Amino acid sequence: MMNRANWAKSLALLGIPLVLVVSDADAQDAVETEPEASEAPEAESSDPDFNRQLLTVEEDTNALKERVFRAKATLQLLKEIVIQGSTSGSRAVVWHFNELGAAYTLESISYYLDGQSIFSRTDPGGELDDESELKLWDGAVPPGNHNLTVTAVVRGNGFGVFKYVDGYTFKVQSSYAFAAEDGHVANLRVILDEPPGIGRSFADGPRVFYELKTVRQSTEE
Repeated sequence: MMNRANWAKSLALLGIPLVLVVSDADAQDAVETEPEASEAPEAESSDPDFNRQLLTVEEDTNALKERVFRAKATLQLLKEIVIQGSTSGSRAVVWHFNELGAAYTLESISYYLDGQSIFSRTDPGGELDDESELKLWDGAVPPGNHNLTVTAVVRGNGFGVFKYVDGYTFKVQSSYAFAAEDGHVANLRVILDEPPGIGRSFADGPRVFYELKTVRQSTEE
């Protein structure tokens, strides 16, 4: 059988142009033997602005939590109006009252409405004690049942015969379920105060109690 070299010579003598035919296997070998490109060095991620940008994003996200919750409540209210036929919706107003005496210092307080944060503040220096009344929430809520959760951290200030309470730290947790009626405003007062009674013990820590008043929206000032 004539080999490739003899075929080439014969074709050349006959004046037939030689066409080089490369098989798939030859092409694959050529591709596989092609030198690999060197990998580019990884870019360094030591940009001094990178961490600051991450912190800024985190701060902005935390600042938007309350606004997002308000928007969700408004959307839910619209759903009640359009789908379920609610005519005017409901509103809720949450008030914080600090009636602690000199035996306690309020260091931090957090409020959650239906699991969403509506207010949170930490003042270890006692600045929270300077604000005896705070309006924490005033907005639309869907008619129905709701739950408010309160968490407070209170430090004891011992004096005189109550010196034993000095240095105590109390974590007060409480929750309250209430109903928001269609076309009404639920005014909820949350009061943080000392244990009641003549024989009270300051070591028992503060307490939280609630006052709810519901009025029609048309009569709300």
